[in-house]
Amino acid sequence: MEQFAVVVGAGTGRSDQPGAVRFPHRWTDEGVTVESDFTGAHLLHLAAAGCVLNDVYREAAGLNIPVDGVRVTASGGFDTTTWASTGITYRVDLRSPASAEDQARLLARVDEVAEIPRAIRAGAPVQRL
Repeated sequence: MEQFAVVVGAGTGRSDQPGAVRFPHRWTDEGVTVESDFTGAHLLHLAAAGCVLNDVYREAAGLNIPVDGVRVTASGGFDTTTWASTGITYRVDLRSPASAEDQARLLARVDEVAEIPRAIRAGAPVQRL
């Protein structure tokens, strides 16, 4: 089962890979990098990873935790007969001078509030108009 992995990075977590796409980013001057194929499966995982990255910066600012960089990898499988997701996992590489306790508190908060992962977990109807 293919895992449809994506990677997003900002700050010291930005990618230097030649195929990485760069986008402006409200939380960092250098913008973000995205490593992803352009399929529906990858885009779903990219939405989750991008939301987590953004929320790391947003929540860190609110908690007064410095962030030097973030790199989020998200992946998951699909049942290729129905194209139902088998779930999404993500990993955050947080680069910060903050204590391990503060970093863990930040990542727990992000996992609690990140909008796209919350929406995916809850499920939502999708319909063509």
